[in-house]
Amino acid sequence: AYFALQVIYARRKHKISPPETTGHPEFERIFRAQANCSEYFPIFISLLWVAGIFFHQGVAAVCGLLYLYTRFKYFQGYALAAQGRLGPLYASARLLWLLVGLAVAGLLAHFLLP
Repeated sequence: AYFALQVIYARRKHKISPPETTGHPEFERIFRAQANCSEYFPIFISLLWVAGIFFHQGVAAVCGLLYLYTRFKYFQGYALAAQGRLGPLYASARLLWLLVGLAVAGLLAHFLLP
């Protein structure tokens, strides 16, 4: 919701009415950052859910909070400059891969171990 509000504020600031998605470079970066975060959210929620149920709730919750923080930093960095997104982007990708590993380990343990 925070990211969507930032897009609304950027639209007002730069006088870009919906459905336009181009205009001022700052608006385009904010819009793209919000879209990128929205695209990854279903993957994140699914992995968080499976890792929490089948591996460990606490570990999954910590990974989830770290992921949300890195996506927030990604959004802030991207809003300022396109290069500002790279560090947080790589960190959030590593956290998603960690959640994949936790989910797979939990599923394997649940279904293969007695």
